[in-house]
Amino acid sequence: MTDSGEDHRERALPVDSTTFDRGDIYAPDGSVRSDFLMHVGAAIADRDLLFLRRHVANLHESEMGDLLEAIQPEQRRALVSLLGDEFDLAALTEVDEAIRLDIVEHLPNEQIAAAIGEMESDDAVYILEDLDQEDRDEILSKLPFTERIRLRRSLDYPESTAGRRMRSEFVAVPPFWTIGQTIDYMREDEDLPDSFTEIFVIDPTFRLVGVVDLDRVLRSKRDTKVETVMRQTSHPIPALMDQEEAAQLFEQYDLLSAAVVDENGRLVGVLTIDDVVDVIQEEAEEDLMRLGGVGDEELSDTVFETSRSRVPWLLVNLLTASFAAWVISFFEATIEEIVALAILMPMVAGMGGNAGSQTMTVTVRALATRNLDIHNAWRVVRREAGVGLLNGVLCGTLIGCVAGLWFHDANIGGIIATAMLINMMAAALAGIMIPLLLDRVGADPAVSSTVFVTAVTDTTGFFSFLGLATWWFAIH
Repeated sequence: MTDSGEDHRERALPVDSTTFDRGDIYAPDGSVRSDFLMHVGAAIADRDLLFLRRHVANLHESEMGDLLEAIQPEQRRALVSLLGDEFDLAALTEVDEAIRLDIVEHLPNEQIAAAIGEMESDDAVYILEDLDQEDRDEILSKLPFTERIRLRRSLDYPESTAGRRMRSEFVAVPPFWTIGQTIDYMREDEDLPDSFTEIFVIDPTFRLVGVVDLDRVLRSKRDTKVETVMRQTSHPIPALMDQEEAAQLFEQYDLLSAAVVDENGRLVGVLTIDDVVDVIQEEAEEDLMRLGGVGDEELSDTVFETSRSRVPWLLVNLLTASFAAWVISFFEATIEEIVALAILMPMVAGMGGNAGSQTMTVTVRALATRNLDIHNAWRVVRREAGVGLLNGVLCGTLIGCVAGLWFHDANIGGIIATAMLINMMAAALAGIMIPLLLDRVGADPAVSSTVFVTAVTDTTGFFSFLGLATWWFAIH
């Protein structure tokens, strides 16, 4: 049953004195304030458009993204529905993929097309790339021809490339123009990007010739030729370049923006620092997640989706753990005779695993940032071996003294100290050599290293400790 237009009447919350100014929605720990979430939830339930328009509709896209991630799924859909055209679709670039898809699936394609027409091309591509091909084509068909062609070109580039990340809106002028012509063009053309810091210089075939910074334009006389004040750009980014490599160029040359060119050197877009910051964050998060064997899961994923992403590497880990258990089975008689070994051997394997993880984390990150290569690899290997030796001596001596006093047996203390030294050395070498080897054969070290390093430290720890004990007590 529906009422007249008054069904959406603007009502105030009982606590109408509460105000939430922009920038005031966060608690000291950085999370969205619980009282704000409570009021938003109540406003959604009461269909209180007055509160939503006053305190929610004008939030920055990143703040809106945090709000969408903090509220319940049914509240998200209701909030977007209530705000209608006042909802900034750019906020969906700030949320998890699962949340973005859930919201977009409940929006009519007409509304999405209208919103995308007002967005910058890089944000529009970010939303369109996750849609089904049928929905994507329908949305694109509703856009003006020029905008449609720009977005299709970006979507044609592979994922995680500079071409997919670039912004199609840019300012380009021929080299024979004067500064006065350029300024007049920027003042009069209504299709220029909302913000930019560089003007690209192109020849008649759209090949990149150079670039002029805006401050140089402002400081030059109107009759000055563009070609006399432009500078050569020595680092245009190929559209097919991996986004992580492009981010490294930004870091190396301290860029704010960079031209993106196709295989023929023609200017097709511009990559800006705000997108590169997102890339850096995504790549760092991806490496961290892969090191933990959790793939690309997100907090908004369901139980089944989360379990499915984690099970494969858990099964691989189960296989390697079975190998370690098989090694232990060879020393069953020794363990039954000397119970202290069963108590102490997890310490050897555990310390080796931690040491290996330390070295592996540093190595994987160094490979990702290209700080580690064939030229300095052996120097780093020698350093890690030295660190493993030193830490092995220190930790082995400490645990050896404790174990000797604990079990009143100096032999036990000496055996575990020696095994600890051996395993710490093995952990250090495995932590650097395994990622290097995986990288050498073309595998992703962030994905595969953890399981193999753990297998080496567990097997080496158990074998060295139990093997030394069996040998020592056999000859004594």
